[in-house]
Order: sequence, then C-alpha cells, then structure tokens
Amino acid sequence: MISPEERLRVFQAENHITTKGPLSLVVQFTRMVRDKAFPLNPDDFQTSSKGQVAGLGGANLKKILREHGITQQLSSEGGRTSRGSMGLMIKYVDFLNAWNAEEAVDFSIVEDFWAEQVREYFRNQPFVLTADTSKTIGANLDDLFEQAKKRQKQNAGTQYLGTVLQHLVAAKLCLILPEGSFEIHGASVADGPTDRNGDFVIGNTVIHCTTMPGALLIEKCKANLRAGCHPVIITIFERVHTALNLAEDAGLAGRVEVWDIQQFLSANVYEHSLFDESKRNSTLSGIIDRYNKIVLEAETDPSLRIEFEAR
Repeated sequence: MISPEERLRVFQAENHITTKGPLSLVVQFTRMVRDKAFPLNPDDFQTSSKGQVAGLGGANLKKILREHGITQQLSSEGGRTSRGSMGLMIKYVDFLNAWNAEEAVDFSIVEDFWAEQVREYFRNQPFVLTADTSKTIGANLDDLFEQAKKRQKQNAGTQYLGTVLQHLVAAKLCLILPEGSFEIHGASVADGPTDRNGDFVIGNTVIHCTTMPGALLIEKCKANLRAGCHPVIITIFERVHTALNLAEDAGLAGRVEVWDIQQFLSANVYEHSLFDESKRNSTLSGIIDRYNKIVLEAETDPSLRIEFEAR
C-alpha cells in the first residue's frame, strides 16, 4: 500500500505545490478539514460570492506554521487572493475524498508533510542584497549577513554565513585578478585534502575566510609564516578583534593581516566605481553576478544565490 508521504508527494508534483500561494492554501485547508466528516463538499469551503476559498488568512497561516516552529512569513494574505486557489482547493478535496475512501486520513501526518514543504520553500529561497543608496555599502552587506545568520539558526548544522563570506571574497578576487590566478573550491572542502594552505593562495599570500576565528586558524597562520607566506584573515566585523587578540596571544602581532568582509568589499566597490555614486550599484551588481556564478559551479545548494535589488 502506498504510504501517506508518497501519496502527498504525487499530489504535490501533479499540482505544482511549491510556491507561496499553493502552500498557504494546503496548510490551512488541512487544518480546516481535519475534524470534518467525509466525503468533503468543495461548496462548503467557498465564500458567499464563490470567488474565494473561505477561511484563509495571513494570521491563521502564521499561527499554524508557528506551531510547527516556522516563524518566517510565508504569505501576508494566506493564499486568499492567489490565482488558482479555488481550483486547487477543489482538487485537494477530491484527493482527500479518494484517499479516505481507501483508508482513514491521518491529518497530523498530512499537516507535518506540508509544514516540511514550507521549510523546504524557505531553504531554497535566495538571499537578497538590497542596494539602498541611503545606507553605506557595509550596512547593506550587514543586512545580507543577518539573513545568512538567521537561516543558519533555522537549519542546524549548516554554515550559510561562512559560505557566503568565502564566495563573496572569491567573487571580488575574480574581478581584480587575471583569470586562473587562484583556485576556487566549495566552502565545505577542507584545506587539508586539497593540499591548500588556506582558502585562497595567491602568490605567497594566503587568505583565510572565517566567521569564527580560533586556535586552529592561528596554527595555520603560523604554518604559513614558516613557509615564507603572508597570512590574511577575512572575517565578519564583530570578529576582527577576536582574530587580532588570538594572533597577539600566539606571538603573531603585526604578522597577520585581519580584514572585515564589509570593508574588503565596500573598498573594492568604491575603487572600481571611481567613487562615482551613480556607478556604485552596477559595480556591486558585478560582484554579485560573479558570486552567483561561483555558487553555481562550486556548490549544490541553490539557496546560496544572492538576488540583487537596487533601490
């Protein structure tokens, strides 16, 4: 006998239930009918004007998703005004009626399934860099990094922030150096297995990208210095002092460069736009385009993409 998850996946695929509107509808409708008697009648779930599915709303959707630990806003309208909601509701009623005719529907399994599809939707959304010219480039980047931090908290075991940082550094380096000047690896590829001294090796300069400077990183910097190389640490702004203090405690004060990613990128944008404010966004957009190309080639997770929005 086909499992509940298999039934639901077939229905999801047949009806393209992967975007905000359809997901909003099935989540709420599942909750709406779990105590109803079968067979369900689609006429019972339409507004008096027959134009919308009754009972859908942003507040209701938010409440249900919060019970599943999902705090992001899927849809402020809750799918109420989405095109195709009425047709999908009727198909969902037919699907549930046919399922119930074979066996009792366990709505707790159904609701858990749709909640997981909502999580998957959020996991697959690109980050957004809004180029708000009323703010500094650093402030715009801070907003981007906050998105990565938030997604990292919501998906235990992932390193979104570190991956975004590393590939943004690679994107900038690609734009200022001749092609083939250095190798680019996936962010999860450790230095050891690839015989690398750091994330990027350019001549006798070794660049280390990290969001959490620690003792192991300092040992790598020591090894770089012993090999006659110049170590550079690029981290997030709030970790710069941590890296500097670790280097000083290890006797490496004045021997390791420590830069924050915000200034590393914003300085490049100003330099390449020749400090012309009107060219700022196009220069920043060029970095993001190169970043997305790197993600496509080096990573398997499409949600690492960055969507650039000029404001």
